[in-house]
Amino acid sequence: MKIPKRLEPLVQEGLIDEVLGSLKSGKEAAVYVVRADGVVRCAKVYKAVDQRGFHKQSLYREGRQVRNSRQARAMVKGSRYGRREQEDVWQNTEVDALYRLAAAGVRVPQPYNFIDGVLLMELITDADGEAAPRLNDLDLTPEQARAYHASLIADVVRMLGIGLIHGDLSEFNILVDAQGPVIIDLPQAVDAAANNHAPWMFKRDVANLAAYFGQFAPELLTTSYGEEIWHLYEHGHLTPEISLTGHFKGQHRTVDLDDLLNEIHDAEEEAQRRRQARDGDPLDAEPVPQ
Repeated sequence: MKIPKRLEPLVQEGLIDEVLGSLKSGKEAAVYVVRADGVVRCAKVYKAVDQRGFHKQSLYREGRQVRNSRQARAMVKGSRYGRREQEDVWQNTEVDALYRLAAAGVRVPQPYNFIDGVLLMELITDADGEAAPRLNDLDLTPEQARAYHASLIADVVRMLGIGLIHGDLSEFNILVDAQGPVIIDLPQAVDAAANNHAPWMFKRDVANLAAYFGQFAPELLTTSYGEEIWHLYEHGHLTPEISLTGHFKGQHRTVDLDDLLNEIHDAEEEAQRRRQARDGDPLDAEPVPQ
């Protein structure tokens, strides 16, 4: 294929051997399949800030470190320099998060290089070597749903253990390879200790997982892992090896069977809407913070 303009410098410098094709194009970035160092990888090309659709970025930027006071003032003023610096921080947040999470044992794509707004990283593939599907494209058995949910809960615990929250976790930014779920798309990652919205964002991430997997394993709809994990984190008791119950002692409630059936029905309707949405352009689907 014709080499995209943003990838031309990397090809010229020998960082990319060949551009094999386009993988997806969303509101945040375009992703290409490339060959680098003789290995098939992917290149994520971030779009300019004025071309992006992710809203309420200020919620996610709170607590992020900047290099100096001049940069901070420019970002507050929204000058051209400030917007450029803001964009650099946004992109570097994902790169930094990927390196930290990979080192912590969280299932994320392995990053390799980041140059001029292009992130070279591992291409997540399925058992046949093809690009792995997103979670929302799969129909799961109850057993698969429980296993994938447990894997992702373990990963969000590892993430929180090093002070990070995804901030926009859902079935749209989770890939599934032969070993299970892989978390992607982290430019909005949040510092758990520095962002005042962190508790809400974390609990929303975990609730999104329960709502999605609850379509296939309804008992997950009544769990409260988010509250339990955050309580342990706040009190300094959270470790990757901790045994979770899925219920928060401070918030026990009697389960009403009618309410549970209504929740299951609502989840099934939501699943149907998501399946219908696949007939459009699901790669551009982007959950907007509520």
